[in-house]
Amino acid sequence: MRLVRGHLAGEAGASGPARWAVRGEEGDRLLPEDFSLGAALSSGLGHFRRSLGAVTGEVVTLASLAAPVDRWTEVWAAGVTYRRSREARREESRAPDVYEMVYDAPRPELFFKSLGWRVRGHGQAIAVRPDSSWNVPEPELAVVVCANGEIAGYTICDDVSSRSIEGENPLYLPQAKVYLGATALGPGIRPAWEVPDPYALGIRLGISRGSREIWTGSASTESLHRRIDDLVEHLLRADRYPYGVVLATGTCLVPESDFTLTPGDEVRIEIDGLGRLVTPVGTVADVGP
Repeated sequence: MRLVRGHLAGEAGASGPARWAVRGEEGDRLLPEDFSLGAALSSGLGHFRRSLGAVTGEVVTLASLAAPVDRWTEVWAAGVTYRRSREARREESRAPDVYEMVYDAPRPELFFKSLGWRVRGHGQAIAVRPDSSWNVPEPELAVVVCANGEIAGYTICDDVSSRSIEGENPLYLPQAKVYLGATALGPGIRPAWEVPDPYALGIRLGISRGSREIWTGSASTESLHRRIDDLVEHLLRADRYPYGVVLATGTCLVPESDFTLTPGDEVRIEIDGLGRLVTPVGTVADVGP
């Protein structure tokens, strides 16, 4: 099953709030109207599991999906957690040694990525910055974390990045990573108890331009250089997230330096057991809050 958020059939694009539901083989079962991800994550895994059990008996159809987060959910990300991401950072950067150092350092690279209201969902447009000449999607396994640090579930993240800006100076990382349309999550949250081994998940990335597929690649979380629980521990070491937090664990698939996303492209990310996140590419002006 998956925890999903979206509009009921006939309400796609409606101005009213999206509804949360539990998606199973029989369809979507609505959760109470006052359900929030933050409340479900406000304690531990047991509370999260009980919260998902509060579904109504009615089976409905969510015609369009939104990002599976609340408006103020914090999304964070880890960097340089795979050998490929280390190589990509070195390729782009004028100061490559900093990425070599962090790859094997005891302390991981962690950075703020988005608040929930900026996050795009399945079928919604991501964006490339108008002042960046080199833009790429970064497919990542993301963990959904309870307030007490327990992992509640997993979802797919696209950590869209402006590599030309980041490569110019590592201090420009926030501008390269945090802007409208730079984060996508979905299609839903797979509960942790249904993912027996998060280190054995295949990841696939496909990018299309018109009717032509222009980039494909595949990898696996088995090559993740960091332990997920270690990343979570560092994130919570000196901070608290009373309504939970989403943490993307880094990318293992990065297109080569001669590739850049352009408006009109389509990005498809699949992770075993988690589903498929598909997003068209637009501009920041196309996205809006």
